[in-house]
Parts: sequence; C-alpha cells; structure tokens
Amino acid sequence: MHRRWLITFASTFLLWSVVVQLNHYLAPLGAYLFVDGLLVAFAALRLSLRNGLPATLLMGLSIDAAEPVPFGTHLLLFAVMHIVIFRLRTRIPREETVIGVVVALLANLALIFGLSFVTLGNHPAAGAAWMRIFADLGWSQLFIVAIAPWFFALQERALELGRVDLAEESRRPF
Repeated sequence: MHRRWLITFASTFLLWSVVVQLNHYLAPLGAYLFVDGLLVAFAALRLSLRNGLPATLLMGLSIDAAEPVPFGTHLLLFAVMHIVIFRLRTRIPREETVIGVVVALLANLALIFGLSFVTLGNHPAAGAAWMRIFADLGWSQLFIVAIAPWFFALQERALELGRVDLAEESRRPF
C-alpha cells in the first residue's frame, strides 16, 4: 500500500527538483516557472484518495521547506486542490492525457492565484507584482503543456515498475 504514494511522491519530487534547477538558470533572465498544478494533477486524477493525498501532502511539505512562504501554505493549497480535483474526477475521462494536461493547467492557474493572494497581502508594491505573476504564469502554462505528457507517462511507468495496477487503483473510492 505504501509503495503507491511513495512512488508517486518520488517521481513528483524528481520533476520538482528539475524545475528548481531550471528556475535557477532562468533567474538571470527574470523568469520563473511555476508547475505546482502539475505536481498535484496526476495523484488526484489517477490514485485513490488514501494513496494520492499522502503523496500530495508530502510534496506540499517538501516545497514549504524550501520556499520562502509561511510553513504549511503549500500543504494547505495542495490539499484543497487535490480534494477538489478528486471530487470532480468522476465527471471527466481522467485516463486521457489531454484531460490531464487541462486539469494540470487549471490547477496551476488556481494555485498561482491562491499563493499570490496569500503572499502578496502585505507587499508594498502588490500591483506591480501582478504583471510579473501574469508573465510567469504564461511561461509556466506553456511549459506545462510541453512537459505534462512526459510527466504523466513517467508516473504511469514508475507505478507499473512498482507493480501497481492503475486501473484497479482508480476504481477505489477512498
């Protein structure tokens, strides 16, 4: 049972680590990639709540430990987004890659606005920061469209190697 969320967390952490390094190289250009919606989408769409939510929460805690935000911010935002996607997933063909990309894009949009409202509340130049947020959001969404199919395939293959049957897993209600 533990290997489902551990495998999902490990591959998600791998993607996040790559994006952190990419952001390091993009910093001199004044660009930042925000892919949090992609980090939540696969576990919420394809795993049961019992296996997907721990992977998502652990990912939120990992990001909270590294980012300059109040501790628990990503944990709370990821938990809310995971549960929203999980509750809506019965209405969509969640095994389709295109649907996964769209869900990741919408989740990314919601998470960047949620995080921005939380962190920009006391910022002295909050109005000027929104232009930067919109620019970063545009590049981030294009990056997600480009990388999401690969990431979903990586997650599926990692779970296959861990002998996890995704068809059985997605049928579980909790």
